[in-house]
Parts: sequence; C-alpha cells; structure tokens
Amino acid sequence: MSELQTIDGGNWRDFVGDGVAFLMLGKSDCGACATWTEELVGFLEKDERYAGRVRFGKMLLDQRGLTEFKREHGEWLRDVNDLPFNLIWVGGERKKSWPGGGLERLTNRLDGLIG
Repeated sequence: MSELQTIDGGNWRDFVGDGVAFLMLGKSDCGACATWTEELVGFLEKDERYAGRVRFGKMLLDQRGLTEFKREHGEWLRDVNDLPFNLIWVGGERKKSWPGGGLERLTNRLDGLIG
C-alpha cells in the first residue's frame, strides 16, 4: 500500500530526485483536483502493484514556499493551464505529463515506464 504524500518547498527535490515519482499539481480551490485526490487515495489504499516501486505526491501550487520549484520549472510550468496536472519523474527527470485525472491513464503511463 502507498500513500499520497504532501509535497512542498522543503521536500520536492528529494521526492522527484530519485527513483520513480508521480506528482499531481493542483490548487486549494480546484474541485477537479479534490476529486482526483480522492480517487488517488482510494486507489493507493488498495494498491499492491506500485507499492515500494513508485512514490505518489501532491503539490498545491497556491501554497507558500514553492518559489524555488517554480523558478526551476517555470519554462514548462507556465504553460500548465489545466489542473490537476500530473507528472511522472524517473531519476529526477520528467518523463511523462498530462492534465486531468483518471486511474487508467495513470497506470498505463506507469506501466509503460516501469513495466
């Protein structure tokens, strides 16, 4: 079983820097983000396929302390118009990204990267 970690300005580098990490970007007032969060939490409570192989996290872009993240990733981040926005990082490198929710979309992308 995995859990959805809260990712912030103090832990984002460690989170995406090693191994495989799924990161959902959202905002506090985003209804679609809240719905996708609930779906992810329910999935992770039962998941055995990715447990120990993939870390799962959520970052709220309207929270304080993300200046460094926004500066470092501003080139692609400023083009993100739709939330939630999902990213899969492997060894600190962005490999996949897509807007919206959906477990099938998530698992298809993870399976394509890690088998």
